[in-house]
Amino acid sequence: MNNLYVKTPESISLRTIEEKNCTLSSSQYMDLIIPNKNYKFVRDFLCRPLKRNDLGNEIGSINYISQSLYYFIRTKALQSHSYIPDISPETALPIIPKSFISQQLREGDILISKDSNIGEIVILEKDYSDYMLSGALYKLPVSEYKYYLLAFVKHPIFREQLDFMVPKGATIRHAKTMFLDCKIPMPNKNTEKTIKYIELLTRAIINKEKSIKEKHRLILEKITKELKQNQKPEPFEFDFPTISEVEASSRLDTGIYSKQFKEIDFLIKNYKRGHFFLDEECLKSGNTPETRYIGNINELKYRWVTPTHCTDNGLIFVDEGINLNRKNNINKDCILFINRTSKGGGGEFVGIAAYYNFTDFKAGHHNQGIYRFYDKDKTKMLFVLCMMNCDLMRKYCGALSVGSKMKELKMEHFLQIPFPNFSEEKQKEIVKLYYNNSIEYKSANWNLDNFITNDNEFNKTAGIYEQDKTLKHLQAKLNQAIDDIINDSRVDITFE
Repeated sequence: MNNLYVKTPESISLRTIEEKNCTLSSSQYMDLIIPNKNYKFVRDFLCRPLKRNDLGNEIGSINYISQSLYYFIRTKALQSHSYIPDISPETALPIIPKSFISQQLREGDILISKDSNIGEIVILEKDYSDYMLSGALYKLPVSEYKYYLLAFVKHPIFREQLDFMVPKGATIRHAKTMFLDCKIPMPNKNTEKTIKYIELLTRAIINKEKSIKEKHRLILEKITKELKQNQKPEPFEFDFPTISEVEASSRLDTGIYSKQFKEIDFLIKNYKRGHFFLDEECLKSGNTPETRYIGNINELKYRWVTPTHCTDNGLIFVDEGINLNRKNNINKDCILFINRTSKGGGGEFVGIAAYYNFTDFKAGHHNQGIYRFYDKDKTKMLFVLCMMNCDLMRKYCGALSVGSKMKELKMEHFLQIPFPNFSEEKQKEIVKLYYNNSIEYKSANWNLDNFITNDNEFNKTAGIYEQDKTLKHLQAKLNQAIDDIINDSRVDITFE
């Protein structure tokens, strides 16, 4: 957040210290300066006071099981880079049905975290009737200006206010309901249209996130359908590993000998059109320079990419730059494989692939937690990305990975992964759901009345990459508009 809003006092009185319950935390004595004095508190957006049943429940880890029809949403499902919940095996745990407590989670409900990643907020993009919330999550009863509130709580100014209220410590932070006392600035100029503009931008971002999720699902569906409908006549038979098989792999862990791993391996290798492997000459490792300067991407020469800069569905969402005293390693279009991560106990997040579009990102550099892959056939390269990000490969890579705490895929492992040799036509059909540069985002003449309709039409034909690119464009406009409201400036209502 801009330091303009943060004021550090040069001195404090004994009385002030006593009023702060004698805390010596420096953050407790900073002030947040909001030039716009017209504001509401978060509690003013609620249609009624919070109740106990708005808060989730703690059921205890004894109720976690491997498979179930009911799930427990953890605070990790609320991420700063997303307006909708990030539902994965790590964030939504299957639970014993008898421990399930229904909270009637419906599309449009707003969830906020009071503990751990305090103040993180999301909106439900669909009904989650078989899910329950952890005891750290509130479901906020908001009706009017829902998207306006959501946009401001996502903005850094909200988090800064909570940081002043909740002391940072060595253990998990607990905000209780102090977030209700955070200020939400309201526009003084062109009020109705400005509020509508903020809400439209927020809704459009949510719509794009929903569409990205759906197209990701369609990619998996098309890949699975093509594989299963075009198998050779040989049936799958599961056998326990032989001594020669163990000797050949030099591995004693059970992942690559499991039925699930062997079924996926058979499904790909038994495909009628055959399969292929990555060319070792086209797969390169990364590195972290000993001497480097990492910071603002607009002030540094190269884009810096690490696994933490990529989302779980393979999109680069962190903009960070790097200067280094050696040659950078990204100088053309490529896909980046995350080869090591501490996320997911079963290695489900190893092997996730992101597209590095050189035209958009320019020259860059990635660390040793990533491999880069290049193929002169762009369709084939992006098809490999789509395969790597589908659920089949998440399970396959999880079993193939090595390591206890830090799961990893080494170069040799990536070279062992089989890819089905789909026809060029089928590859293009699948890739188009991810990347479709044949359309343009022509928003110059859009207005408050037709923006959502036009934006949704674009989403129908745009690929995941284009939707993410325009989402970032709209987020930048939203951030600028919020900054203008905070500074009591007139908001420029434009979608270009």
